[in-house]
Amino acid sequence: MKKLILFIGLSFIAWASAFSQNQYVVFSERPNEKTYKGIISREVLLNDTSFKWYAENLENYTPNNSAVEELKKNKDSVELLVFIGTWCDDSHFIIPKFYALLDAAGFPQHRVTLIGVDRNKKTFSHLCEALNIVDVPTIIAYKKGKELGRVVEYGTYGLFDKELGEIIHKATAAR
Repeated sequence: MKKLILFIGLSFIAWASAFSQNQYVVFSERPNEKTYKGIISREVLLNDTSFKWYAENLENYTPNNSAVEELKKNKDSVELLVFIGTWCDDSHFIIPKFYALLDAAGFPQHRVTLIGVDRNKKTFSHLCEALNIVDVPTIIAYKKGKELGRVVEYGTYGLFDKELGEIIHKATAAR
């Protein structure tokens, strides 16, 4: 039952993101800082001139080859749900690299849902609580509505991309 509710929730999020214009709010929790809360997109991050960190954190990044291969092999079956804080230094560092990884793999953007959270790690509809999001960024990989695994912040050994590739490989090789 829990999986069905999660699947319905994720389906609604994907539907809403496809047919709505703005599914987020923008506000300031601290001076000179923007917080995006809700469903956002890569374009929102790229087009906001206050997010200079996006371009800066792409420098000297080469995606992990095995992660690129796993994402390529599974680009039609895996979906990624990503929680970020536009105020969070870890998100600033990882998210531009995450999108570079997806680009290198040719991973379709419509299979990624990006959700902004506030400093209390909250977003709309209690989604963070339902999915036990306690740190950002958190990247959750799904296949057929079932969670394959998640990478929280930098991952267990500091290489978020390698760990994401391993999660996908382990879950899809076992089937």
